[in-house]
Amino acid sequence: MSLFVDTTSRSNDTELMDDFSMKGELLRDTLDKLGSINKWLGGNRVTLNGLRQLLEHQPKDKVYTIVDIGCGHGDILRLIGDYGRKHDFSFQLIGIDANQDAIDYAVELSAAYDELSFKKLDVFSEEFQAMEYDVVLSTLFLHHLDETEIRSLLQLMSTKAKLGVVVNDLHRHRLAYGLFKLLGTVISNHMIVQDGLTSVLRAFKRKEIEQISNQLNLNSQISWKWAFRYQWLIKP
Repeated sequence: MSLFVDTTSRSNDTELMDDFSMKGELLRDTLDKLGSINKWLGGNRVTLNGLRQLLEHQPKDKVYTIVDIGCGHGDILRLIGDYGRKHDFSFQLIGIDANQDAIDYAVELSAAYDELSFKKLDVFSEEFQAMEYDVVLSTLFLHHLDETEIRSLLQLMSTKAKLGVVVNDLHRHRLAYGLFKLLGTVISNHMIVQDGLTSVLRAFKRKEIEQISNQLNLNSQISWKWAFRYQWLIKP
């Protein structure tokens, strides 16, 4: 395993998935396999667990608007939709992504969920800035941004989210890089392998999250989760 990769600072390399014009079978296969990997490694539960904490002690006689930025094909929102139905919550779930084909695929896969809707939108647009929501979710999204963009987006979301923000992102670590490289030997999708390794190198160390939180004066709760994830809850 590649335990000698330099993880001192965040990489500036871009991911193939950052090409928002990408479409077709490769994109959809990538989204499907990423969803399976995240489910298998328990990554999706990190987001759901964070949402459960924000909803704790909240009444069930109102509709909660939950926005998922960088939603991909909507697997997180369908998971949350199932959770809401099981626990008698009423949700309005909105998926935001900059890739139109990902949005179209999410709509196809979510036909059984009337509470879900999806929109192609730039999170730095005026339209997103005007949105109202109770909770905003960011699962494996922040590491795609640079530090200035991260601060700007978190400042906005932490101000507007009535109940809070759930960030679920990667821990930049040599062992995480090595383990994903090993996992890549059994993944038949070159984009997942290449982007996965880049994602680890673009990810965060705890001190970096704490520094951003302190600079923005956020009310943060930061927890390390398997597999090399940070759950970052930001409350009002």
